[in-house]
Amino acid sequence: MRNDEQEVNNLLFTYTHRFDEGDFEGAATLFQHAQIIVGALGETVDYLGLLENWRRMVMLCDSSGMPRTMHTCTNAIININLDDGTARARSYYVVYQQTDSLPLQAIVAGRYVDTFELVAEQWRFSQRDYRLMEMIGNIDEHLHHSKLIMAQQIDS
Repeated sequence: MRNDEQEVNNLLFTYTHRFDEGDFEGAATLFQHAQIIVGALGETVDYLGLLENWRRMVMLCDSSGMPRTMHTCTNAIININLDDGTARARSYYVVYQQTDSLPLQAIVAGRYVDTFELVAEQWRFSQRDYRLMEMIGNIDEHLHHSKLIMAQQIDS
């Protein structure tokens, strides 16, 4: 028997694990059928655009190719609608990082708002809104161009 809520939750968690393990391709593939909202004005990218952004922006901090982050995804509220084969999830995230020169600390926190669709008895992402980054700490060792990102965050 399928547990729809757990399957959706597992997608949320699989993303965090893949990203933190440096498997950006695997993380991006989860969004292969999704619309990904990235810009302040609602601009979207597909999963290949998302992967390109990660490869361009995310700093890999050690020789293993890891970003030295730990994403936590909590407080998920999942609403399943089996009549139309969709689901919606709202959750919080916190990203922690520790590097050789950065002590363990939270570097960013926000919310994920995701929608999912049930296709061939499998749940998959159909949309993710990445604009809900609400608290930003020291991202200097996580993202290239962190000063520019911080300036844009202040202006928005």
